[in-house]
Amino acid sequence: MSQLRLNPLTGRWVTLSTDRAMRPGGFAPRNPSVESEPGRPCPFCPGHEESTPPALETYGQEGQWLVRVVPNLYPAFEGDEALAAEHLGPVFTQARASGIHEVLVLAREHDSHWADIGERQAGLVMAALRDRFEEHARRPNVRYTQAIVNHGREAGASIAHPHGQLLGMPFVPGELAEELAGFVRFGEACLLCTTVEAELGSGHRVVLDSERAVVIAPYWSGVPYEMLVVPRAHDAHINHADPKALVAVGHALRDALGRLRRAVGDVAYNVVFHTAPHHHRDPAYHWHAHVFPRLTSVAGFEQGTGVLINLVTPEHATRHLTAAD
Repeated sequence: MSQLRLNPLTGRWVTLSTDRAMRPGGFAPRNPSVESEPGRPCPFCPGHEESTPPALETYGQEGQWLVRVVPNLYPAFEGDEALAAEHLGPVFTQARASGIHEVLVLAREHDSHWADIGERQAGLVMAALRDRFEEHARRPNVRYTQAIVNHGREAGASIAHPHGQLLGMPFVPGELAEELAGFVRFGEACLLCTTVEAELGSGHRVVLDSERAVVIAPYWSGVPYEMLVVPRAHDAHINHADPKALVAVGHALRDALGRLRRAVGDVAYNVVFHTAPHHHRDPAYHWHAHVFPRLTSVAGFEQGTGVLINLVTPEHATRHLTAAD
C-alpha cells in the first residue's frame, strides 16, 4: 500500500509507492556518454587551463593546483545591477538576470567524482565553497548563492570532469523560501537539529554518523536513495561554519556517495547545498546538503502536481547503503 509522508522543510507531501518499483525499467542506468563535444579537450584538465577564464581561486601546492574556481563561460547570472522589475503589461514582468556564475573544479583527475577524492581534497573543496560564498556575500546585488554538483548527463552535467557550480542570484529562490518557512513553522527548536536527534534515536535511517556530521535517508525522501547531510554544529550560513564542520561535511559526502555507488552502481546524481540567504539574520536556519540520485524519471503526475512518488522507502535505502560499506 502506498503511503504519504510530509516533508517539514517544504510543507509538501511525498508518496511512497514501492510496488511501482517492480515496473520494467523502474530504475534508469546512467548514460556513460557525458561529453557534449567528445573530440574537444577537457577544459578542466591540467594543461588546459588556458581554455577557461583566469582562475578566481586556486587551492593546493604552488605550481600544481588541486581545486580551481573559474568564471563560467556561459553564465546564467552576470552583472552588478540590483534586481529591478520592469512591468511591460498586466501579466508581463521581467528583470535582468544579474549576479555571478562560477565553476568549481573539484579535482585534477578527469575520470573521478566526489566519491573518489581524498580527505584533504574534500576539505579543500569545502574551503573553496566557504570562500566563494564569503565573496558573493560582499556583492550587494547577490541575495542568495546556490552551490550544486551534477554527476552524469541525466543530472545535467555536460562535461565528465568532476566539477560543481556556484550561482549567485539577485533573489531568494522558491525552494529556499519554502525551507525558511519550514523552520518558522517548526517553532523554537531547530528543525534539522531535532531531525538529527530523532533519527539517531530511532536508528532506522542513519547512513553515516560522525563526530561533526550526520547523513540520513530522510523520512520524507522523495526520490530513491535520497540523502540529507547535516553538520551537527548549528550555523545558518555555510561561510560562517566552523572549519572542522565544513571538512566533516566534505568527508561525509565523499563517504555517502561512495556507498551510493557501491549499492546501486555509478548512477547520476545532484548534490545541492542549502544555506541561508546572504543577508538573512534569523539564526533558526541550519545549512545542509541534499543528495538526489537520478534513478527514476519525472513524469506527468510529478510535473502537474509537484508531488514526488518514491519507489524505495528510506528505511530500505538505509539498509542497502549501510551494507555497502
